[in-house]
This record gives sequence, structure tokens and C-alpha cells, in this order.
Amino acid sequence: MAVLERHQNTGHTGLGFLGGYGLKRGAVATSIAHDSHNLIIAGTNDRDMALAGNTVRKNQGGIAVVADGVVLSELALPIGGLMSPESAIWVDQRLERLKEHAHQLGIGTGIDPFMTLAFASLPVIPMLRLNTCGLIDVQRQEVVKTIFFSTSKNTYNQ
Repeated sequence: MAVLERHQNTGHTGLGFLGGYGLKRGAVATSIAHDSHNLIIAGTNDRDMALAGNTVRKNQGGIAVVADGVVLSELALPIGGLMSPESAIWVDQRLERLKEHAHQLGIGTGIDPFMTLAFASLPVIPMLRLNTCGLIDVQRQEVVKTIFFSTSKNTYNQ
């Protein structure tokens, strides 16, 4: 999972892991993320995560579901990255299609794929949350170091 700052062009990015989401392939990205509304991407590989994130960027906000290098569905939300100029019915139809595609990629039908990401980055509710500063221990109000192991280089990165 990645959370990228999208308001001040700081380049701040938090990286971490999301358990229990169920995604088996592809990536999901959204700019709807309480309270900061940064760009949140969950995925199984860098290529699909980049495509999902860049699709949301291209649309000036919104939601995208990607698999195997193909955008399966997208919803542009160009008004602050949160709203569409289209009708509520039109937006709802797109949102339902996005959910169907996300569930086809392994996310359980009992999970709202997009609200889950919004709350995974909300740093005011316990316990661990991922934001643009990294993994946050909300109760201690501290950044938790994450370590990634690169098998190709046989090295650790923090």
C-alpha cells in the first residue's frame, strides 16, 4: 500500500502493508481518504499500482481499478478529487462497476474496497495507519519504521 501527498507537491510518500484486504492481483487507487484526501493505492505489483495511481492523477482525482496493465474501470472526480459534475445516478453506476471489478480481483464482497482504503490512512483512529509520513502508531503518535527486503539485491531498506 502507498499513500502519496497530493496537495502541496511535497513528494511525501508512505509505504506499508495492508492485511485482510484480500486483493489477489492488480491494484486499486482512490483520492477519497478522510481527512487528508491524499492518493491511496493498494496493489499486488508496482506496475499496476503505478497505472492505478496515474489514472486517478489523469482524472484529477477519483477511483481506478487495474489488473495486468489494463484499467478495468475508473471514476473521475475532478472537483477537489472528491466530486463529479455528473449525475448521482451516473456516478453510482460507475461506482458499482468499480466495486465489481475490485471484488473480481479478490477483495471480499463484505468489504467496501474504497472506504477500506480511506480508513486505512485515517491517522486519528487506532491502531496503525499509513499516511504520507509512513506507518503511524496512532496511540503513541509515532512513526513506526517499516523494513522492506529486496530479494533481487539481497538487501534491507528502511
